[in-house]
Parts: sequence; structure tokens; C-alpha cells
Amino acid sequence: MALLPRAAAAGLGALAAVAVRDLLQREHTLLRNYPVVGHARYLIEAIGPELRQYLVAGNNEERPFTRDQRRWVYASSKRENNYFGFGTDNDLEFTAGYPVINHRTFGPAVPATDVHAGQDVDLPCAKVLGAARGRTAAFRPPSVVNISAMSFGSLSAQAVEALNRGAALAGCLHNTGEGGISRHHRHGGDLVFQIGTAYFGCRDEHGRFDLDRLKDLVAGAPVRALEVKLSQGAKPGLGGVLPAAKVSAEIAAARGVPEGVDCISPSRHAEFSDVDSLLDWVELLAAETGLPVGIKSAVGDMTFWEELTGLMASTGRGVDFVTVDGGEGGTGAAPLIFTDSVSLPFQLGFARVHALFARAGLADDVVFVGAGKLGLPDNAVVAFALGCDMVNVGREAMLAIGCIQAQKCHTDTCPTGVATQNAWLTRGLDPALKSVRAANYIGTLRRDLLKVAEACGVAHPGLIDTASVEVLTGRTTSSPLHDVYGYEPGWGLPSAADRAAITALMTGAAPEGGSAPPSPDATG
Repeated sequence: MALLPRAAAAGLGALAAVAVRDLLQREHTLLRNYPVVGHARYLIEAIGPELRQYLVAGNNEERPFTRDQRRWVYASSKRENNYFGFGTDNDLEFTAGYPVINHRTFGPAVPATDVHAGQDVDLPCAKVLGAARGRTAAFRPPSVVNISAMSFGSLSAQAVEALNRGAALAGCLHNTGEGGISRHHRHGGDLVFQIGTAYFGCRDEHGRFDLDRLKDLVAGAPVRALEVKLSQGAKPGLGGVLPAAKVSAEIAAARGVPEGVDCISPSRHAEFSDVDSLLDWVELLAAETGLPVGIKSAVGDMTFWEELTGLMASTGRGVDFVTVDGGEGGTGAAPLIFTDSVSLPFQLGFARVHALFARAGLADDVVFVGAGKLGLPDNAVVAFALGCDMVNVGREAMLAIGCIQAQKCHTDTCPTGVATQNAWLTRGLDPALKSVRAANYIGTLRRDLLKVAEACGVAHPGLIDTASVEVLTGRTTSSPLHDVYGYEPGWGLPSAADRAAITALMTGAAPEGGSAPPSPDATG
């Protein structure tokens, strides 16, 4: 019993010590004025996101992903019931910009009746990547849903492994991000190797791009395409920074940089300085590797895109794919001004870019990839209607493998081990289990996209046109998607040949060719 008074005395002594410290310190006015109790304010501020997430926010209030959206991803990844009951709780009457999909009673083509027997559906790209420019390793991507660029370093080793294993299970592509290829990328998933401004993974000892190292790298890894990163939605115009504490020996080896030193990406490429030299470099990479080569960029000043389409139309040089990243995207850390206000949102930016390619007669020769919260079926359908051929999923894939939207990505304290290098936190992430959840999520998204395509009367989401989507502009008014973004008839759809080929593949009218045929024609 004597222990209780001692414990009470110790507790009171500790509180007294805190009170004395608060009164004497000069850093926090609040604590000087309200010793001890003032700490409650800092505690509540620190756990504010968690309080809102679980106790305060409604189903559709949180950002970047609402509770409903997260619930759909979580349930899909676990193959649990991902339906919602009692109708929508969205405010349809007063939400300007809300998209509505126009289903059709009859349509020109629908999938075979048993196509939805299971959740694992084949949903290949409507175009053959690299075919228009005669790339040696041109192929039809086997999935319209792929894993977006997230580097090893930004994500943990376990998270990268889970995503790569998931890509293998789902039969989709896994973008490496700019951090190079590590052993965690080598678990069966096909890769898109991203080349950033620091040329991680293909640089010499002085940090310059090394073509021979690139060729050796792609020869020894399952790389299907190269993506030149110009900018990204989270921080367009800025280079990445990986603090020295996170640059482990393994990360240093993957990136080709010194261990334990700040790893900083420049804001611009050194291998080219304008659109003309960019296209020269793209053609060099394609010629030396045989791989399709594309670019990734957020959308700001349209001068770059005007020059790009102009030179592609007049010189015959060009990119095989264009990944447009929306300003609402971003899986890593960035200054607030960049996350909030730099680069256009996906729909507006993509529509402007696609319009330039369409006017120049180049849209059929390029595979368009969208990114920026497109891992949700409603957003993805609008993206396909605007002209996307594929979508990349980033944060949604993170949610599928355990992310809880704690928004601690920039602190190295991610509680679920997804976006941290802290060994104690990453030990809780089981790549084998989480890979299945990633694959389940991707399969479910493909299934839902196929269901919506069928509702629109077409065999594939890439065939959904702008007339199939309306955008609410008020309580009693709406506009079709092509009017909202100034699209002309036929924009946003693949060529007639690609439409026929993908319809045949999806309806069973012709055999499917495979993901890596000897020639583009063999892909159907």
C-alpha cells in the first residue's frame, strides 16, 4: 500500500517539474501562460488528422481520399463486400463539376456474357505501345491499370516488393519511379523504368547519364518501356530530396550514389535543353534499347506541348507514350505551395494536351497514360472518355497494401511501414500478403471499369466517348464532357483499327495475341 503514495508523489513531482520548465522557457507563449495544461493543445494538434479521420469527418469530407473512397479500396483489396447501401450520400443537386455517366439501353458491342464471372478480368490496352514508331520491343500492355512511379527510398523495401509481386499477380506494369531498380523490383512484375533528372541507376561516377549502364540495366531486368520524367504532379519544377539518413547502402546501390549523403535530384535534365534535343534523346534511347520511350509531366505552360506536337508532326521523331500527371496527385513530400497551387488538375491539363495531339493528327500514334487520383472508378471513367488509354495508380495502390492516409510520408514515421525506411515500422508489412491485396484491388478496378463500359454499350473502357459523360453545372443544368473541354467529334477515341482490334479481343471474336509478341501486328 505504501507504493501508492510514492507513485502519487512521483507523479506530482513530474508535473511540478514540467510546470517549472514551462514557466521558465521562452519558446512557447502558450505554455508560459498555461503551464502543463497548455500541452493538451499540442497533443490535439499532433493527432488532429487521426481524430478527424476516425471521429469527426463525414464519409465524403476528407482529402485527399474520403472515407468512402478508402473503404472501397480496402474492401476491394481484401475481396470483401465493397458495395454501398441505401443510395448515394453525395450531394448531386448542388455539386458543380460532378460527373454523371450516361448508360445506354442498347449498344454496338458488349463483352461476352461470362466476362464478369470472376474478379480477375483481362483488360488490355486498346493500343500497341511503340507500334506507331516501329520500336523493336513494341507490345500491347496487358492491363489498362498499372502501378504508378514510386521510388525505393520514398517507399520502403517491403512496400516496393509487395507492389511488384502484386503487379506480377495482376499482370500489370510497375513503374520504378526515379530511384533506380533494386532487388525489391525483381519479383516477377514487368517494369517501366523511369529516368529522372539525376539518372539514378544509369549514371556514371560523376552523376552524368551513362547509356551503356542503361543498356546493361534493361538487359538484366524485365523492363518493357522507358519513361523520361520531366515533372510530377506533387512538385512540378522541383527535384526530389532523399535525406542522408534514408540513403542506406541498399538505396545507394540502386541509385548509384554515395551512402549516407543527401540524395538530391536536379530540377532539370542535363541531357537536353529544349524540345528538339529531347526528341533526339528519346530517339537515341529507343534505337539503343529497342524499347518504347515516353515522357511524364504535369501540365503548366502549354508552350512545351505546342512545340512537342509541332516537331513530332514535322520531323517524324516522337515519343511513344505520354503520361500526364494531375496537380492533385503526389505520393511524396513537397512544399505546400507546390502541392496546392502548381500545375493544372488532371482533367483540365490532360484535355489541353490531348487536344494539341488530336489537332496535329498525332493522337493515334501515342499511348496516353493518366495519373492523379485515377485509381477510383468514377475518375478513371472520365479519364478514359477524355482519351486516356491507361491509368496509373499510386496512392490507391499504397492504400491497398496498408496505407491509412496518416499523411506522415514526409517524416519517415509512416505507421504502416509503406513510406518509411524505419526498420521497426517496416517490419510489420508482409510483402507476400500485401501483394495479394494489391492484385485484388487492381483486378477489382479493372472489373468495375469493364462493367461501366458495358453499361455505356461498349466492350472496353478505352471506347467510352465524351458523350457518355455529363458534368453537372448546377441544380438543373449539365454539359456533355466534350462541350466542357472543347473536344471535337472523335477526339478521345482510338483509331478505327484499334477500336476494331480491342472489340474483337474483348468479345472473343478474335484470339488474344499476348503481351510480348514478335511484332506489333501479332498483338491483334
